[in-house]
Amino acid sequence: MTTAPAVASMSTEQASWFSQTFTRLVDNVGQAVLGKPEAVKFAFTCLLSGGHMLLEDYPGTGKTSLARSLAATVQASHSRIQFTPDLLPSDVTGVTIFDQNKREFEFHPGPIFASIVLADEINRASPKTQSALLEVMEEGRVTIDGKAHDVGRPFLVIATQNPIEQAGTYRLPEAQLDRFLMKSSLGYPDHDATVNILSGAAVRDRSATLSPVITAQAVVEMIDLAATCYVDPAVLDYVSRIAAATRQAADIRLGVSVRGALALVRASKTWAASQGRHYVVPDDVKDLAEPVLAHRMVMDAEAEFDGATSAVALARVLADVAPPQQRA
Repeated sequence: MTTAPAVASMSTEQASWFSQTFTRLVDNVGQAVLGKPEAVKFAFTCLLSGGHMLLEDYPGTGKTSLARSLAATVQASHSRIQFTPDLLPSDVTGVTIFDQNKREFEFHPGPIFASIVLADEINRASPKTQSALLEVMEEGRVTIDGKAHDVGRPFLVIATQNPIEQAGTYRLPEAQLDRFLMKSSLGYPDHDATVNILSGAAVRDRSATLSPVITAQAVVEMIDLAATCYVDPAVLDYVSRIAAATRQAADIRLGVSVRGALALVRASKTWAASQGRHYVVPDDVKDLAEPVLAHRMVMDAEAEFDGATSAVALARVLADVAPPQQRA
């Protein structure tokens, strides 16, 4: 296993190493999550950008397998939290318990203290419990009785929502949706992938058969390296104009925030490096605009009633906002 040295700016060689490693990671997970390379790439982009992912998908599409496969591939710890209406914040973050033998309070960490955390059906928990999770996602630490406990790096939360069962759920407010770097879905596999899955029905957990590609520490190095990818001021101007256009569009009630624009830049750096470039191009921004920005937008009620979606509205914005021209 190789590691990349930390530098102030990514070099061509380091971009090549990053791309090769990224491809190996995606291919490894692809042995367990069949037929979904784009979703796997998005998941690794979230992980290597220091962000988190929201999956809105139907039951049985492989969300748990994706989280387990990611953890196995990067040799990291993994936990799964089933969100229910009676789940308490302490069930997620942990609790301080008095030890009578030592006559002192000891912190017992909750399942959030893992590198890859699957927060299953997050919208079934109360807003208070949701907030506890989102606070950890934002700050990277848990504060109990005034004492901070770092969750460590790497740290990725994959939260899931079931789009067909809304009874007894608590919808995530827009301010909380804004904290997820990306929103995506796995969807059902195509015919060939389904046949492949059925042929291996005897293997209950494909992720358990995966071998690690890199260590968790190497993932941290990749995160730090991705952050050094160069973004030209013209590309930053492009991202800013896209965000501004979403706020001015007639069928969008709430456009992209500055946090959303920052998220797009961070993700674009990782995406560019995954393709072997040490610099971001406008196409990187376009490729990631929907998974990074669409869930941060709130459609006008009348437009939504007429069938408009944030993805369609964003595509219209991207068509209207001219990308920067390549310099001669």
